[in-house]
Amino acid sequence: MKRLYIVAMAIMMALSTGFAQEKTAVNSGKKEQKELREDKSERVKQQQERRKEREELRKMAEKERKHHVDRTVAKEAKRLEKEGWQVRPGSPSIEAQLEQNYTLRNQYDENLYPKYIMGEASSKGGNYDAAKTAARSLAINNLAGQIQTEVTALIENTVVNKQITEDEAYSLTETTMKSMSLISQSIGRTIPVMELHRSTGKNVVEVLVVIAYSGDEAKKVARKAILQQLEEKGEKLQEQMDKVLGL
Repeated sequence: MKRLYIVAMAIMMALSTGFAQEKTAVNSGKKEQKELREDKSERVKQQQERRKEREELRKMAEKERKHHVDRTVAKEAKRLEKEGWQVRPGSPSIEAQLEQNYTLRNQYDENLYPKYIMGEASSKGGNYDAAKTAARSLAINNLAGQIQTEVTALIENTVVNKQITEDEAYSLTETTMKSMSLISQSIGRTIPVMELHRSTGKNVVEVLVVIAYSGDEAKKVARKAILQQLEEKGEKLQEQMDKVLGL
């Protein structure tokens, strides 16, 4: 009996110890979960604070940029007015047109490619409509030249990144430089940005126009014109061209 009693006590002690250890483990697990929740809550709080700080910095940068643009626009508007430039009745003011001009010019995608390609030109004529038509035609050509420049820069960048060979780049660059006429003819609807005029003599009107064209559309126009030229030369570099344009 005594031996049975001792065995029973030993079993009870073992069970008690196991229960205590299990309880300690449970409590420890709950503590760890609580610490994890607190740690997660702290990380979320820190992320929110960082987001708030970045948003404040962004607003400050935007405010500073706008202040700089406002000063630049005001100064440029005064210069243009002093030179005799004016707007047509019912059109936005010179300052408003300049602000749109600066806004569109300074928009870029994540690869620093412009979201809008700009073209500008001025022309003189015996009346407003004639001068405007000539100025717009010249602005389209100027726009085509800007597209050419941007595509050439993309080709050079693609070579640096070793996505195409130097020989392929040379052929694409040469073809791009010869595609201005086709690019100019293929340009679709543009965005009117500025339209000013002034009198430069008896029955002589000078008109200044600035236009914008979607950067993505510019890539498509350039691709079509360049591939057409390459096809005429018997060269097949469509895949390389698409790498350059990111299409």
